[in-house]
Amino acid sequence: MKKIYLPFFLFLTSLAIISCSEKKENETSDKNKYQHTDDAGFAYQTFKDDPTELRLYTLDNGLKVYLGKNEEEPKIQTLIAVRAGSTYDPADNTGLAHYLEHMVFKGTHKIGTQDWEKEKVLLDSISDLYEMHKAEKDEEKKLNLYKQIDSVSQKASEYSIANEYDKMVASLGAEGTNAFTSNEQTVYVNKIPSNELNKWLQVESERFSTLVLRLFHTELEAVYEEFNRGQDSDGRKQYQATLEGLFPTHPYGTQSTIGKSEHLKNPSMEAIHNYFNTYYVPNNMAVVLVGDIDFDGTIKKVNDAFGNYEKKEVTHPTFKKEQPITSPVEKEVFGPTSESVYVAFRTGGIGSKDEKIVTLIDYILANSQAGLIDLDLNQQQKVQNASSFTNFDNDYGFHLLYGMPKANQTLEEVQALLLEEVEKIKKGEFDDWLIEAVINDLKLSEIREYENASSTAYAYMDAFIHFQDWQSRLDFIEGLKSVTKEELVNYANEHYNDNYVVVYKRKGEDANIAKVENPGITPVKLNRDKQSVFIQNFNKEESPALEPQYIDYKKAIGNSETKNGLPVAYIENENNDLFNLYFIFDMGQDNDKEISLAAGYLDYLGTNKLSPEQVKQEFYKLGINYFVNSGTDKTYVGLSGLKENLPAGLSLLEDLWQNAEANQETYDKYVEQILKGREDNKTQKGNILFNGLMNYGKYGEESRLRDIYSAAELKSKNPQELVQKVKDLRNYKQRIFYYGKDLDKAMTSLDKEHQLPSELKEYPEAKKFNEVETGGKVYFVDYDMVQSEMVFLAKGDKFDAENMAATELFNTYFGSGLSSIVFQEIRESKSLAYSAYSSYQMANEKEKPNYVMAYIGTQANKMPQAVDAMMELMTNMPEAEEQFQSAKEAALKQIAANRITKTSIFWNYESLKKRGLEEDYRKEMYNTIKGMSLEDLKTFFNDNIKGQEYNVLVIGNKKDVDMQSLSKLGKVEELDVDYLFNYEKSGDKLKL
Repeated sequence: MKKIYLPFFLFLTSLAIISCSEKKENETSDKNKYQHTDDAGFAYQTFKDDPTELRLYTLDNGLKVYLGKNEEEPKIQTLIAVRAGSTYDPADNTGLAHYLEHMVFKGTHKIGTQDWEKEKVLLDSISDLYEMHKAEKDEEKKLNLYKQIDSVSQKASEYSIANEYDKMVASLGAEGTNAFTSNEQTVYVNKIPSNELNKWLQVESERFSTLVLRLFHTELEAVYEEFNRGQDSDGRKQYQATLEGLFPTHPYGTQSTIGKSEHLKNPSMEAIHNYFNTYYVPNNMAVVLVGDIDFDGTIKKVNDAFGNYEKKEVTHPTFKKEQPITSPVEKEVFGPTSESVYVAFRTGGIGSKDEKIVTLIDYILANSQAGLIDLDLNQQQKVQNASSFTNFDNDYGFHLLYGMPKANQTLEEVQALLLEEVEKIKKGEFDDWLIEAVINDLKLSEIREYENASSTAYAYMDAFIHFQDWQSRLDFIEGLKSVTKEELVNYANEHYNDNYVVVYKRKGEDANIAKVENPGITPVKLNRDKQSVFIQNFNKEESPALEPQYIDYKKAIGNSETKNGLPVAYIENENNDLFNLYFIFDMGQDNDKEISLAAGYLDYLGTNKLSPEQVKQEFYKLGINYFVNSGTDKTYVGLSGLKENLPAGLSLLEDLWQNAEANQETYDKYVEQILKGREDNKTQKGNILFNGLMNYGKYGEESRLRDIYSAAELKSKNPQELVQKVKDLRNYKQRIFYYGKDLDKAMTSLDKEHQLPSELKEYPEAKKFNEVETGGKVYFVDYDMVQSEMVFLAKGDKFDAENMAATELFNTYFGSGLSSIVFQEIRESKSLAYSAYSSYQMANEKEKPNYVMAYIGTQANKMPQAVDAMMELMTNMPEAEEQFQSAKEAALKQIAANRITKTSIFWNYESLKKRGLEEDYRKEMYNTIKGMSLEDLKTFFNDNIKGQEYNVLVIGNKKDVDMQSLSKLGKVEELDVDYLFNYEKSGDKLKL
């Protein structure tokens, strides 16, 4: 199964309207679609051989309703999708669709207001001031207008109530509340308990009925912060440069979803209202619900909620056709992270013939196992890493190949190697069986996708956004079977030539940073103790009861034994014919540091009969993935894939395990890759903060992270001894976990293939790593970035199961989510950070300490104020009874709707046992939370949060960060990145 590459930033587009037309859904033959009418008179379609059993309704006003049933848990994945993204932004208001997405969370004339009539007067005044501000050219006058906006906004906030929408959906027990915008879509996301459908529909029906742009300038500041964060993402900049090259005149390439800095500084509330009124209409929207639903009852409720929305004619812009690319387009981007190269070819859009052929070519090139790039470049270690991916939108798509260089390898050399693999496609230099294997791989991925409610919902949403008939998506993989090797070769020769865009991501200073400065905002009133009439009525309504269900792990997990005495835990897969098989060794890197090194080396080896490439090919033919990996205290060897091929897959794995052959040249390249990986890892700011600094803050110098082999030690290792290390694993105590059907057949295969000595060895003693005491220390890393990020870390008491309930409730109320105290105070009220959260983190093992953690990501010039705000919250917890009750309700409902299923049953039990527990502790948590009061939570806060001594972990640009302010938090120690990770100096003088 291909590991899908997700670019850092997919939401890139612009506008150049040439003409308008109403787009129509691509239809397939009616013989594969079935028309029905339920007892209430609602018409719907079903589709031939549809494993998801979709019911697709179209209401009288044109609203599409996609309903799918998945009863694995009493939850519903909800998506409200609008066919409107940043492609349709007005040319002088780029970023508008994305900013509108933010504002849809702010309420309506009923939600989020104490007195709409009075508030409206002030909001209209703010809108007028913004139009004046946009038109004004004199900078001093613009500043005065902004000060007026800020002043009137304070008055308006006296009537607003922040986060009422978030509070309501949180009180339902909703998870994953969010939204996203990209080229042709804006989508609003929740996952709700199924018994809360009525109340969710009530609030969403009101939410999309009216747009009110309240708390506008504070949210605009959050978008500024998001823009600045984008300046710190080299991957995002490289991706956008690729699109600019592929689509020089089309919106996909001429601007980004976040918008241009000058447009963010000069927004138009009128333009946002116009956009909402144009595109947020029922015949341009879809409601997607997948989960534990009753079809007939649900469609009636959706119609009651949205059926009265007024239908309007919608036209989507069309754009001038892009001219062919006739010679390579070269671009460069610079930044502190590791180097890479993108090579991209423009294709047709979704639903085109190109989509089928390019998808096959992409998987023949790279499928994470047996593609040409996988075997020729990754397996043979000719590059550090390489792969490819495709993307298809309405007008165009693209095929992108990417690679990272080895040490002393140029990006141009990587580019040449990637294009050599494309030449092999053009010459037909790939095995005939690979096409069929790719199609089976895609089918396997589809099976996994459709057994998951959320994945299914996103598949429905994708079909809607791209005007795709659902049957055409169901038939897509089957349609690939008609594509011949000859067609692929001919297509490649016609379309893969010098018509590509290449983008080199080089190390160096970015001279094109367009930072949006903080305009200065007076904190607005949150009115946390106030409620609108709407939410008061909402809270009075009772939903049907949903009782929690708990797992009896002793009954849910079956136990057996192989003929040679190995314990086998098993759970039956009741959904499909896929399996997972794990050999579990309760020893890891803490027991033997070489295990991880040896496990990674095995991935590059063959046997006495099969080359390394043939090993990968044979597994791929079977639709089987194998793995060997080692964690701190566990090592896993295993398989997953099609049940019918388990015997052959296990035989292949055992052959590799017993007969792998060492190769010195391969090992030398492996060491080079490890050392280059270290160089690359230390350029990633997220890795520096959340891995390097976090471990240093917890352990100091004596950490697992720093307990590594030096380059000399790696080079001195005997590869034959490493291979023997993996082979010798079989001689240690072990146990097995099997998830799938037909246990007897699996046991027969295990008895036949997994031969062991009569006596198994005990594990080596594990090395201990002790956490240091926290407090009074500031660890700083200098990094070339626009924003600054910091973590407050305090060591707490040892794990105590009795605090699990209070921890859950505290995190919900105080530190996590859009309606939490921290988010409201730091982002909503004061606009001091784009991202801010706090949590009490319980240890995952008994006798280990818990931690208090808080995070802030903000502009360097706002860091002192953000720190003061966070520390005030961490010292004096604001008490809001209504918000507490909502958080309590949310925590209880999330537990009630939570179902532990499939392999999660086993892995959850493993986690419980590490904490010294044997029973499903959610029952105790649920009953404890039910009885908790705000006073109880305050006691928990005073005992565990207030007065803690923090180690402060900071990454930022030293020339921008106020180091004197940091010194007030403790003794500042600037850490060298090589020292932080215990790497050896590379001689690279470039500033991170």
